[in-house]
Amino acid sequence: MSSNINLIDSFQEFKDFKNIDRPTVITVLEEVFRSMIRKRFGTDENVDVIVNPDNGDLEIWRTRVVMEDGFSEDDDLEIELAEAHQHDPDLEVGDDFIEQITLESFGRRAILAARQTLVSKILELEKDEVFKKYKDREGELVIGEVYQIWKKEILVLDEDGNELILPKTEQIPADYFKKGDSIRAVVSKVDMMNSNPKIIISRTAPEFLQRLFELEVPEIFDGLIMIRKIVREPGERAKVAVESYDDRIDPVGACVGMKGSRIHGIVRELRNENIDVINFTSNHSLYITRALSPARISSIKIDEEHKTAAVYLKPDQVSLAIGRGGHNIKLAGKLSGYEIDVYRENDEVEEDVDIEEFADEIDSWIIDELKRVGLDTAKSVLSLTQEELVRRTDLEEDTVLEIVRILQAEFE
Repeated sequence: MSSNINLIDSFQEFKDFKNIDRPTVITVLEEVFRSMIRKRFGTDENVDVIVNPDNGDLEIWRTRVVMEDGFSEDDDLEIELAEAHQHDPDLEVGDDFIEQITLESFGRRAILAARQTLVSKILELEKDEVFKKYKDREGELVIGEVYQIWKKEILVLDEDGNELILPKTEQIPADYFKKGDSIRAVVSKVDMMNSNPKIIISRTAPEFLQRLFELEVPEIFDGLIMIRKIVREPGERAKVAVESYDDRIDPVGACVGMKGSRIHGIVRELRNENIDVINFTSNHSLYITRALSPARISSIKIDEEHKTAAVYLKPDQVSLAIGRGGHNIKLAGKLSGYEIDVYRENDEVEEDVDIEEFADEIDSWIIDELKRVGLDTAKSVLSLTQEELVRRTDLEEDTVLEIVRILQAEFE
């Protein structure tokens, strides 16, 4: 074997170091060999380890002081003159005796132990590098390939082969993937679990929608338009408040694009999630009005102290304001920061009766439930069929029948 030790040839496992720069690997290799030297000679203080990072060559040179015969006290640091003369007759007492240590001199067992130590250190470094890389990328968009699908999560591999986890809870309800599919998500959470990095990605986080807008809308990426807030019911509806720093740019128009060209791609990625883009404003009344889009509000009363808003609408606008499953009013509340109550505007007030007037006959929790879905008068309740009342509220059919009977009796 050559006196030079070629690390790359000797340790085939480390030809391709994933996520680790070569200087770091060389440093680890040097430390492993110094550990071997300390085990064999007791110290590495008088040993030089020379590494060539270009080709992986490593040379080990050991220096000992030449002593008079019989006066050497430490064979690891000193060598007697007679022994030194066997290698170099010109040496004298006090000179440095320099010798090269070859790999085979350590023995097969020591080399195998070194390889095992090296494997362990490299794996630790790889895990640390992956953790640091993704910890710094929390909230960023990543693209990976679906590798394995389980009941509660999907295993995704990035371009470097690192494992990313997409839990079921972080998937859009309509998401469907198969092995080999390309997938986009944001880095949601990065932790170390049992010395292994666990990288959670998400497609339901508001940041995912924000990153998609940054990709599709150059004005957002360039900082001309700012996304002030995003609220989502993944797969159902999202509301995005935007603001322009350039008076010449319409932020809503820029985000939607010509004939919806920009937003269509985002909607497809989100499995046809409805996206309402609205102009941000510091006028709370106007902001709530915009947040309740597509419903048209007749009037609004705001209680700043309690952060509540009473919104009055024409009868045909109530269902639009509430939205399917209550998503629209819920998201409007989250976006604006106000608790929003919807009330039906009555054209013939004298002919109707406020639902609160029936408190003696109808339980208060039932009245609250009716008001929650915008049914605050007797006629507003009676204008719906029994099937619609059951569907829009959390009330049982028998309860709905009893309510209708009580309210109809008022107008007989």
